[in-house]
Amino acid sequence: MSATENLTTTGRQPKLAGRPVLAIAAVAAVVHLVVAARYGWHRDEFYYVITGRHPAWGYVDQPPLTPLLARWAAELPGGVLPLRVLAIACQAGCVVLGAKLAAEFGGSARAQAIAAGATAASVAFVSASVLFGTTVTDQLVWAAMFVAVARALRLRTTAAWLLTGVLGGIGLENKDTVVVLLLGVAIGLLGWHRDALRAPGPWLAGAVAVLLAVPNVVWDARNGWPNLAMAQVLSDRTGGPLGSLAQLPLLPLLAGPPLIVLCVLGVRRLGWGPGRGHRWALAIVVTAIVVFTLGGGKPYYPAPALIALFAAGAVHAEATSRGRRRWPAVIVLSGLIAIVIGYPVLPARDQNALRALNPTVMETYGWPEFAGQVKAAEDRMPPGTPIFTSNYGEAGALTIVGGLTEPILSGQNAYSFWEPPAGQPDTVLCVGEFKISYLRRFWSDVREIGPITMPDVIGNQETDHHAAIYECREPHGTWQQLWPSLRHYD
Repeated sequence: MSATENLTTTGRQPKLAGRPVLAIAAVAAVVHLVVAARYGWHRDEFYYVITGRHPAWGYVDQPPLTPLLARWAAELPGGVLPLRVLAIACQAGCVVLGAKLAAEFGGSARAQAIAAGATAASVAFVSASVLFGTTVTDQLVWAAMFVAVARALRLRTTAAWLLTGVLGGIGLENKDTVVVLLLGVAIGLLGWHRDALRAPGPWLAGAVAVLLAVPNVVWDARNGWPNLAMAQVLSDRTGGPLGSLAQLPLLPLLAGPPLIVLCVLGVRRLGWGPGRGHRWALAIVVTAIVVFTLGGGKPYYPAPALIALFAAGAVHAEATSRGRRRWPAVIVLSGLIAIVIGYPVLPARDQNALRALNPTVMETYGWPEFAGQVKAAEDRMPPGTPIFTSNYGEAGALTIVGGLTEPILSGQNAYSFWEPPAGQPDTVLCVGEFKISYLRRFWSDVREIGPITMPDVIGNQETDHHAAIYECREPHGTWQQLWPSLRHYD
């Protein structure tokens, strides 16, 4: 039997089990919404909003789509809540698309409910949606692409393939890792669906994706490919391929420990079972794991591909499992684990104890207090004293939460591309993870005003690295002269 003949559908529209799937998506959304703004902003959300206020076709560490959406959301009333609503919408979209993919793989209502539930209860998908950023939007792109490719192979029309091209192009304007997704699609088609490549659809889809990505590629080229430099920095921080390989066992845990069996069933079905006509999906999973590992990527980079394993595993479970309670119980257990790890559901001190498992949640806590400490120090400085921070999170917090009107600068990532003030930095308030020896490379007179502390004795990046507030005088040059040495990617 050929791969094409083994496709579970042949042109007919797979029916989505609307009631159970939408009910699962709604429950996931409501649970998240209850605690969505319990703590506050995440440092990355500050960054996306601020970069969105500096419109460009690209930035050091990402294409423009997520910053643009974050900027628009931040202009709505409600503080961080509109951004979290966007994150919840992405999460709910992944839940529905997971069910739709199960339908494309031949699953009926029960399989679709299992796939939707697994996606909603996965640690990777839950923890990504705790904030609005490129990770949760990237997951939505991957989920949509899996469904679109399955649909295009079923319908075999140019219009269906063009949709995959549009999705791929949009994804490339959101996160560069979509290149790996598209590579996986190409490998899957070359390996198991070469007949589809004899038609113009896939080639036109590729052309559309490339065309939509051109503005960001041109920006990167004109600015010296900072995205590649940034990728190298992140790879070095992970420890390169060996470091990434050492962290690879975290990927099954990101699926959700109770859901590992479902992933194994998905691999079996796609690789050797009745679903082998959809081996292209398994090719994407394998490509993502291999490429991201060789590139020194973080363990969550290939996590969006888990949705294909959930969908295929759910179809297998529907076809072979006799127990009606087993999989709902597994999903509920995984969901409870994911909620405790991924959402701010516990008191701050208790949640702080889980930082080793997931530090992201506590990075949403304590920013108003941080801004208050800096504002108290700024009030004792000459009017208009600029503030120079060690990272974009600190700079964004002072702008968005602190509401400070003084010039707020940072040398990190996209902030380093924005021109510093004219003149000489005679007196500057330096805030963050600086060492006095580092600051004395730029100012002769450096005095520590006090350490940065967080409320409730919780920890975050600032307290881990002994961040403090410094008064700096007697600069060694003008801002323009010092700026090249103050810039850094990390």
